[in-house]
Amino acid sequence: MIKTGVLNFDVKKIRDDFPILREKVYGKPLVYLDNGATTQKPKIVIEKLEEIYGKKNSSIHRGIHFLSEQMTEAYEEARDTVRKFINAESTTEIVFTHGTTSAINAVTFSFGEKYIRENDEILISEMEHHSNIVPWQMLCERKNATLKVIPFNDNGELDMDAYRKLLSEKTKIVSVTYASNSLGTLNPVKEIIRIAHERSVPVLIDGAQIVQHGEVDVKDINCDFFVFSGHKIFGPTGIGVLYGKEEVLEELPPYQGGGDMVDCVTFDKTTYNELPYKFEAGTTHYTGAIGLATALDYVGSVGIENIIAYEKELLDYTASKLRAIDGLTLYGNAENKICVFSFLMDNIHPYDAGMILDKLGIAVRTGTHCTQPVMDHYDISGTIRASMVFYNTFEEADMLVHGLERIKKMFEK
Repeated sequence: MIKTGVLNFDVKKIRDDFPILREKVYGKPLVYLDNGATTQKPKIVIEKLEEIYGKKNSSIHRGIHFLSEQMTEAYEEARDTVRKFINAESTTEIVFTHGTTSAINAVTFSFGEKYIRENDEILISEMEHHSNIVPWQMLCERKNATLKVIPFNDNGELDMDAYRKLLSEKTKIVSVTYASNSLGTLNPVKEIIRIAHERSVPVLIDGAQIVQHGEVDVKDINCDFFVFSGHKIFGPTGIGVLYGKEEVLEELPPYQGGGDMVDCVTFDKTTYNELPYKFEAGTTHYTGAIGLATALDYVGSVGIENIIAYEKELLDYTASKLRAIDGLTLYGNAENKICVFSFLMDNIHPYDAGMILDKLGIAVRTGTHCTQPVMDHYDISGTIRASMVFYNTFEEADMLVHGLERIKKMFEK
């Protein structure tokens, strides 16, 4: 039994908040280590969704009846909850989307249509998720622009000297991840933004892998855009957030047309709604937004400081145990990182290891993790990834290591 040194943090009590963690897989206790893909949901979020659909459900913004007004108020309160969570200046800067991917696509289309011209340059990093690569490639193809890539070293850390050299008068936007989903690297986003702003270049930060692990303050890092998904932070699927500085969003055209984003519609001309509704066409996932706000409140009740401190202990413990396994190679050894471990074992295909771990009740992810350029960097086809959050335990880390040792012995025969 490993005792944590974090005060006011009872991981057993926290685990009781997540019903799925009491489930069994193949008759064995579930050890869920696939949080980089999606996190599990506390019962307070599940109960909130049940309450909405069972007692309050009604379309927002379009009704004067009791249920519609209730839901509209809850939806706008959810927007303010998000604002507070990331420390945005105003709710006009908080746009609800379907997730990180749709938020990035919104920026690539809206910002791209207004500002990107032939021979302009867009700068991303080598460690980006496909969702922060492909939309920019599509924009470059439409506009005949150029995509440039910041490399990282073998420890999984961005080459900041290369970044400075890649910035030029042609650079129109920088888009980088706050934390790598496959390497766990925590990037120096505040410095990245400061350097870009010296050249008046705006920056988008992909926050999908940071919101569940650490504090986010968009005013402090001074990003122009920040995006994340609800399902990564213990909330519902299908809901996400696009934060944009008000003065930036005001200048951008909407990227989708339809209900709620309009002010006045005639066959001659349509005028658009004010922020943030200009970017929220159609009936939004209002139940998801309220569920997301519930999840953010839950994280706040646990305490960001507690989460950061506990996960740092869990990170150090798990990394030391994995590095002690003979023949295991860990990819992503940055000095600053989150609880993500990508690794390979000598002569064992990651799919084989993943399938055996599954039979032991241990859920990990295998493959490229939607970061194929990362795999190309190391000249590998994929990895095993164990990604942990604050409801994971030191005992679960031991179970993972024990499972890997068993697999190693199986393949030695």
